[in-house]
Amino acid sequence: MDVLIRPARATEARMLTDLALRSKAHWGYDAEFMEACREELTVAANEVTRRRATVADRDGHILGFTTLEGEPPTGVLGMMFVDPRAIDQGTGRLLFEHTIAAGRDLGFTRLTIDADPNAEPFYRAMGAVHVGNVPSGSIAGRVLPQMVATVQR
Repeated sequence: MDVLIRPARATEARMLTDLALRSKAHWGYDAEFMEACREELTVAANEVTRRRATVADRDGHILGFTTLEGEPPTGVLGMMFVDPRAIDQGTGRLLFEHTIAAGRDLGFTRLTIDADPNAEPFYRAMGAVHVGNVPSGSIAGRVLPQMVATVQR
């Protein structure tokens, strides 16, 4: 089955939020942790376009999504989540490569990624480099690896 990479629709915001929560929970985080992350993982309908949300769609089912935020030259891969049922099927690679290409088209030269520690190996495999650590936006005292992906011209 073919996967279509397309812009997300404002009407899909709730589905994207649910997918982000399912994807995050895949790593075995407990209910308290997940509740603490809920606000940060919520996609509002009025933010879908501004955050340049993009989905991987297979036959009308959203397999994953990304957001490409900020203004050139340095942007942010703000959210990247793949439905647990679609992990290890190439969906993440498709979304990441599409986001890098979209960033290139918009004039970005670098994208920063505040990664979940469990996702760091994926981003490294995609060519991103660990440049430091940043505080979690949801969990006091938790730090996240900050990655940078260089957007080749």
